[in-house]
Amino acid sequence: MKYAIVIPDGCADEPQDSLDGRTPLQAARTPHMDRVAAEGQVGRANNVPPHLPAGSAVANMSLLGYDPDEHFTGRAPLEAAAQGIELGPDDWAVRCNLVTIEDQTMRDFTADHISTAEAEQLLAAAQEELVDEHWEFVAGVSYRNLLIYRGSDAPFSRDTTATPPHDLTDKSVANDFPRGPGSDVLSDLMSRSVELFAKHDVNKSRLANGRLAATNVWLWGLGRSPSVTPFATAYGKSGKMITAVDLLRGIAALIGWDRVEAPGATGYTDTDYASKGRTAVETLPAADVVCVHVEAPDEASHEGDVAAKIKALEEIDRHIVGPLRDALASYGEYRILVSPDHPTPVRTKTHSHGIVPFALCGAGVAADQFDTYDEVTAAASALAFDQGWRLMKHLIG
Repeated sequence: MKYAIVIPDGCADEPQDSLDGRTPLQAARTPHMDRVAAEGQVGRANNVPPHLPAGSAVANMSLLGYDPDEHFTGRAPLEAAAQGIELGPDDWAVRCNLVTIEDQTMRDFTADHISTAEAEQLLAAAQEELVDEHWEFVAGVSYRNLLIYRGSDAPFSRDTTATPPHDLTDKSVANDFPRGPGSDVLSDLMSRSVELFAKHDVNKSRLANGRLAATNVWLWGLGRSPSVTPFATAYGKSGKMITAVDLLRGIAALIGWDRVEAPGATGYTDTDYASKGRTAVETLPAADVVCVHVEAPDEASHEGDVAAKIKALEEIDRHIVGPLRDALASYGEYRILVSPDHPTPVRTKTHSHGIVPFALCGAGVAADQFDTYDEVTAAASALAFDQGWRLMKHLIG
């Protein structure tokens, strides 16, 4: 049996007045997703328990079959795993965004999609000027970076909280700085980075070229390394992950999946969808489970761009779901699952708790009465997983 999982990140949404009361998923032309629905089952799942943050870390861990109440320790440790950074039992990883804040408002949580090279220069300056030997700034991709604390005297605890910057788009940040043990340390670093970055040549050049400056670091998502049972042990299957996002790379590393890079994958709406589809098809012979994660719908939602979200969903359908579904048929028995991790409404521009629709077809999956894949159809289905991590057991069978 071959398995494929397609994750259109954040695709679940609300009815839009601009779409005559339809959701972006309903408005998008997705014949291949609808075919999966018509040939199999449509259902719904809740991947994020109400007491955990409504983010991609919890949601994707759940979607891939792991109870977040048992395994989730924070987002940053997952991204550290993606970069091959080993955390000791007392070490902490902290997510470090480069952001643009103007007049105490989160103007852009990506610092105008700052380049990786520019981010490296700013973080090098932060390493030299802001921290001691216990801390290490680690450059990732663009605005997505890490700060590592090593030592037995960390000021943080599980009670330390911080708001993800993408939850603050166009909102005041005045009341959303870190809270709890060690929050003063994180807030101090964030504040001191403002003066340092203001005088840095990277920002002088960006402003001169009409780009937004990276005004400071925003620290959040901290935690220690989780203990996770390998997927092959838990489910008896090997897996490979195709994604452009370190978070998913990190989850893959922790559960023992290989990571396959698709040329041209960016983690944004300009990603090369066709490359991801081709890479997935080419990867099928090498694993029991091939998972393709696409960040684009989520990014479109963060920007409040309903047209971009619809386009992303149509590209995923055409270049990934369609080719994968056709290629799987040549292997005989197969199953394919299409499901987002969490809702990201265009209206709020941020992740939210709530159910997501999924469609599943293949060997041994009896077709239900539904023939379209969307939130409304899923809401009418009797197939539901209040604990989203249990969907994986349904998929594997």
